Amino acid sequence: MRIIFMGTPEFSVPCLEALINSEDEVVGVFTQPDKPKGRGYELTPPPVKVCALENDIPVYQPTSMRDGTALEIINSLNADLIIVVAFGKILPKEILESVKYGCINIHASLLPKLRGAAPIQWSIINGEKETGVTSMQMDVGLDTGDMLLKKSVKITDDMNAGILHDKLSVLGAETLLETIAELKKGNLNPQKQDDAISNYAPMLSKELCPIDFSKSAEEVHNHIRGLSPWPVATTVISGKKFKIHSSQVLTENFVGSFGEIVDNNNRLVCMCGDGKAIEILEIQAEGKRKTDTASFLRGHKVEKGTILGE
Repeated sequence: MRIIFMGTPEFSVPCLEALINSEDEVVGVFTQPDKPKGRGYELTPPPVKVCALENDIPVYQPTSMRDGTALEIINSLNADLIIVVAFGKILPKEILESVKYGCINIHASLLPKLRGAAPIQWSIINGEKETGVTSMQMDVGLDTGDMLLKKSVKITDDMNAGILHDKLSVLGAETLLETIAELKKGNLNPQKQDDAISNYAPMLSKELCPIDFSKSAEEVHNHIRGLSPWPVATTVISGKKFKIHSSQVLTENFVGSFGEIVDNNNRLVCMCGDGKAIEILEIQAEGKRKTDTASFLRGHKVEKGTILGE
């Protein structure tokens, strides 16, 4: 089968590698344009582009998928199937219908839950105990197409968005290969999504970062790990902003107001709105590297009774 692959970030790479190592032929790769990164704002290629070029696959980076240029390229490649994994661009109807088997997407949630741009992070922020990946026959909506195959994973309390991202990217590749195999056999049984139980996982922004300690300890913990490693949860300590990279919910009993530091003895324990406490495990001052809290406290004084967020 001749396949066009569309994807951009690191999450997409295992799927592309799986296709490259399969019996099918990847005839072209579409990805986002190179973007400036780092302090020098040097143009940096997306991870998918790097992978494609290492494997001598033609790469296309159109600024628009709607002006006819992309469709012209797709038609010239004479593909049977388009695979889309975190591409980052909406595909118009004429592209969705341009190849024999249409476009199949690998989405990092158990649809119809968590449609949208950031399902991995929101699954943790929302306190989900299970998530997974869904292969889907794409339509013109946002992650609304018929579901093909699903695979699930458990979300453990110590798992952050980075760890879950890596698990789901590998699971996505497995699901993709299985979906294509079943497609060839004619065994796929597309299932309509139930819009009534759907919800959305909007794009992350730095406005989400400040921690609200009036919430329960579990909600605060989920917020911190859902935003790690990016964009990272934040709080203010004595007028200065700090990034909070990891935490744990404590079973010990403490007394204090939400946001109050109730233990500063080689650790930072903070009260939350439900009367339970969390321990901050990793913290980062502005312009510094992240560090464990015990090391941080050797260079920073945080008094017991300090209210975080002020």
